[in-house]
Amino acid sequence: MNPMTQLPDPAATPLEEIDFSDPRMFLEDSWYPYFARLRDEAPVHYQAESPFGPFWSVTRFDDIVAVDTNHQDFSSEPAIVIGDPEEDMPLDMFIAMDPPKHDLQRKAVQSVVAPRNLAEMESLIRSRVAAILDNLPVGDTFNWVDEVSINLTTQMLATLFDFPFEQRSKLTYWSDMATAAPQISGGDADPRERETALLDCLATFTGIWHEREASDSAGFDLITLLQRDPNTSEMADNPVEFLGNLLLLIVGGNDTTRNSATGGVLALNQNPGEYDKLRADPGLIPSMVSEIIRWQTPLAHMRRRATRDLEFRGQKIREGDKVVMWYMSGNRDERSIDNPNAFIIDRKNPRHHISFGFGVHRCMGNRLAEMQLRILWEEIMRRFSLVEVMAEPKRVQSNFVRGYETLPVRVHPL
Repeated sequence: MNPMTQLPDPAATPLEEIDFSDPRMFLEDSWYPYFARLRDEAPVHYQAESPFGPFWSVTRFDDIVAVDTNHQDFSSEPAIVIGDPEEDMPLDMFIAMDPPKHDLQRKAVQSVVAPRNLAEMESLIRSRVAAILDNLPVGDTFNWVDEVSINLTTQMLATLFDFPFEQRSKLTYWSDMATAAPQISGGDADPRERETALLDCLATFTGIWHEREASDSAGFDLITLLQRDPNTSEMADNPVEFLGNLLLLIVGGNDTTRNSATGGVLALNQNPGEYDKLRADPGLIPSMVSEIIRWQTPLAHMRRRATRDLEFRGQKIREGDKVVMWYMSGNRDERSIDNPNAFIIDRKNPRHHISFGFGVHRCMGNRLAEMQLRILWEEIMRRFSLVEVMAEPKRVQSNFVRGYETLPVRVHPL
């Protein structure tokens, strides 16, 4: 990526001259016509050169589902981002593992988002959302990302880990550092700062692990769950695997909800007719939440590796080739979703989207994310007639996280 050059013309440039991994497409939110061309002209497309090496792009909804549900031919190892793992800081995490090891490690923490636990969390989340919204500066312009989206999700993360509440901002920082490496997602993190941050994360949680181990914790947090399960009870002795799974759980519990909480405000402002629908019928909130998650698609892609030579949709994919499933493109595929570029809060089948993935790696916390967003909008509608966007958002530079750094807003009371 050369920051001095302009992005190529999406209509006139030959496909082989377009770098579909260029993070500027996402920073500028200009990716739509590029991926529409791929869906129409080359839905399974080989890019021979990129800063991340050669890779295949899979861009249609049904094709993505076919790859995502076939871990025998398309492995998650060694990484699920477009860039290769860093040699000086390798990380193992269960999202980048295949069964059976993936299943054993995921099972150890899955119960934290079991339906019974979610029901118990609902009142806590609602009280926190209420406190956040009641403290917003009515009449003043402020950054929704910091004051609401990050605030809400970081409090939830601290609860899931039973992390020291007054230090919870570290969780957000570690999450941002984890996904912002130039070599894995085209991000803009300083490599030294990132390494220092991730080692601090490891040291902090290693200390927490040993404290809980010594106290024989009776809690139900993620660290205690890992300690109780025989398949993960010694994970802290393997720093590569421990840090990898910590970052997976931190990012998974942060980015999806955080960026959808911001994206929903932006979508409603860009589609005032839908905001009118919501005011007329707040009962549309559950449907709207699914539409926000589809429209935002908080993680742009997931990567797989071909385990053998195979033919897929007429293309010969070689063993070892990277295969990138572009979720945000699948969510805009006209073949599977009616009028996919429109934001429609009362769609007939709003959960028909690909943002959570499919198969064994389907997002573990999808119901928690939906619940947090539902409660957030229920409480917003009880207080405010309008959350008004005052300026264009500043987006994250990444081809992996579709996120926001700022969204200036002003809230108008009922």
